[in-house]
Amino acid sequence: MYRQGDVLIVPVAEVAVSEAVAAWQPARRDARGRMVLALGEVTGHAHAIASPGTLFPEPHRPDAMVLHLPEGGRLVHEEHSAITLPKGWYRVVRQREYVPGSVRIVAD
Repeated sequence: MYRQGDVLIVPVAEVAVSEAVAAWQPARRDARGRMVLALGEVTGHAHAIASPGTLFPEPHRPDAMVLHLPEGGRLVHEEHSAITLPKGWYRVVRQREYVPGSVRIVAD
C-alpha cells in the first residue's frame, strides 16, 4: 500500500479489476502527458504519473480509480516525496472527510 498526501494506492490482482475496466473509459492525460490521480484545487499541484500506463476512473465514484502500470512508474507531487510503483494494477482512492450532513473528497 502506498500513500501520498490525500491519495491512497493499493495493489490489486489483475483478475480482480480487468473485467470491470474493459467497459470503462480511460482518463485522458493532461497537457504534460501525465495521468493525474488528484489535482490540488487550491495549489494547482498534481499527484501525477508520466510513465506508460492507463488510468480508469470508476463510474459513479469520483473518489476512486484503477491504475495499470505495465512497466511501473513514479508518482510525483510538488509537496511530497516521489513514490516508485512497481508494475501492476492498483486501486487509487482519494481521502474523504466527514462534514456535518455529508462526506466529501479532501481538497488540497
